[in-house]
Amino acid sequence: MHDVSITETVTTAARNAWALSFGAGIEPVDPTPSTVLWDEPHRLLRRYHTETSSATTDSAVLLVPPLAAPATCFDLRPDQSLARHLVRSGRAPYLVDYGEMSFADRRMGFEDWVTDILPEAILRASADRGGAPVDLVGWSIGGVFALLTAAANPELPIRSVTGVGPPLDYDKMIGIPQLRAVAGLTGGLAMTTAVRAAGGIPASLTRIAYRLAAIDRELARPLFVATNLAKTDTLAKMESIDRFQAAMPGYPGRFYGQLWGRFMLANDIGKGKIELRDRTIELADVRVPVLLVGGTADVITPKSAVEAGLRTLTGSPSVTYEIAPGSHLGILAGPDARDTTWTYLDKFLAERD
Repeated sequence: MHDVSITETVTTAARNAWALSFGAGIEPVDPTPSTVLWDEPHRLLRRYHTETSSATTDSAVLLVPPLAAPATCFDLRPDQSLARHLVRSGRAPYLVDYGEMSFADRRMGFEDWVTDILPEAILRASADRGGAPVDLVGWSIGGVFALLTAAANPELPIRSVTGVGPPLDYDKMIGIPQLRAVAGLTGGLAMTTAVRAAGGIPASLTRIAYRLAAIDRELARPLFVATNLAKTDTLAKMESIDRFQAAMPGYPGRFYGQLWGRFMLANDIGKGKIELRDRTIELADVRVPVLLVGGTADVITPKSAVEAGLRTLTGSPSVTYEIAPGSHLGILAGPDARDTTWTYLDKFLAERD
């Protein structure tokens, strides 16, 4: 029996090594079944469904991704999928997908999402459920999008907002003081001039930046693969992250200019308000319950930057702040997310029911 076990292990390791190096990968992509309800540039709306397309709750849950990250963040693989979890929980999840960003999109800014793209997605998701209220669930900047949309559009049928790792105070973000010091030498012009000339931040740079933020993982990857060659599920999880990183889109020029100037340098969001063209949006105008989740090992948005929402979301009837173990993506789709973030969300939505 021992010899058989060794043989099986060696065979599995060889098969996995081939799949990673020359084959199609460890496991095929297996997205949660869905239907596209609306398909226009930067606002594709998808409805996830079971085989019977049934749901036991009246509300809709709209998943809101950030920019510079693929919308697959909510559906990496079957056991790393918040979308699939919501379907199995009897809820009706929807997803808005912004797609790729190009030079032609360089004039798109926060206001395009907050006053146009997301309001339309919310209304369409609500209409698809017969006028049901909508629970917004945003990851990273997607959480900021959701909160600003709720604040700016009180007439929308929004029932609640959940932010998983949203950066709500850039004074708490790692590296921001150093960036401000460098920007102070030029008044921030060097960055904004370069971004405008390029029409935004290309996808290749966002992918590099994400890898640098998780440099420990990148450096340890060869050893990790070598020591886990016979562990197919472990390698499949690694592969899903690699696939996610490889699909990262870029930032439009205007959007990144706002992110750089209003968020990173001025920290408007930490002060509770953002100026967008001809209007000012205040977080205090969010009038629905809010759930915030921060990650213990999140180096992209430290949990203290998420917790800041307790101070700025003063108009909400309730702001719940929870902590989950894991990285920025890990708190959304990592191995512990099911028992932490997803459980927090289940409880939060059940309370709204």
